[in-house]
Amino acid sequence: MSKNEQVKMGVFGAAGGEAADGGIELGGLEFVRPRDIERRSFELIQEGLGDRQLDPSNEPVIKRVIHTTADFDYADSLYFSPCAVKRGVTALRGGCDIVTDTTMARAGINKRVLGRFGGEVHTFIADPDVMAEAKERGLTRSAISMDKAAQMGRPMVFAVGNAPTALVRLYELISAGELVRPALVVGVPVGFVNVVESKELICRLGEAGELDCIVARGRKGGSNVAAAVVNALLYLASNDARD
Repeated sequence: MSKNEQVKMGVFGAAGGEAADGGIELGGLEFVRPRDIERRSFELIQEGLGDRQLDPSNEPVIKRVIHTTADFDYADSLYFSPCAVKRGVTALRGGCDIVTDTTMARAGINKRVLGRFGGEVHTFIADPDVMAEAKERGLTRSAISMDKAAQMGRPMVFAVGNAPTALVRLYELISAGELVRPALVVGVPVGFVNVVESKELICRLGEAGELDCIVARGRKGGSNVAAAVVNALLYLASNDARD
């Protein structure tokens, strides 16, 4: 081991917690090289899951969400319609665009990988026409954003991590035949008002075979979860290439 590595291990309090000369005692923290942090995280996730057997098709998505949230409840609460992961990966690999309900979800999606396949991420929440129409109609900007997405007239992946009103509007548009069937809906808004109910509407379509979807049942979710699900699919599509 090089002197530099010894100093790093001392600073991180490895090997019994003894700091090297000039190091700061940090109580036995595990030294992990930057390039190994994600790998080590997934090892700990597997340890946390124990003997639990996950569906191999859905496992990469579940683990990516747990990695993002440190919440093992997602091993139980994530709902996958049949073949949702396979079809989502196929769509992204084919250059399908993504629509998100927030700029935060958009920021979290790996656009370099998506761009390799020719796809883009769209977020309409701050568009002046969306803001004006939402005010005029007394609806949320998230709901009007789904209307604007419907006008694009092609299959897309919808990643909703914040607004249950966006999921409700998607349900209405799909049920009325006013939206080209999405390639996939990721429904993971977080909160209290109509969150559970909006997710169940999307699950209903999935269970009826009318929609491919991945949904975080219950109140938990968030824009970070939406991005995590999409990134898991992108990494499957790219054979884990990140750039």
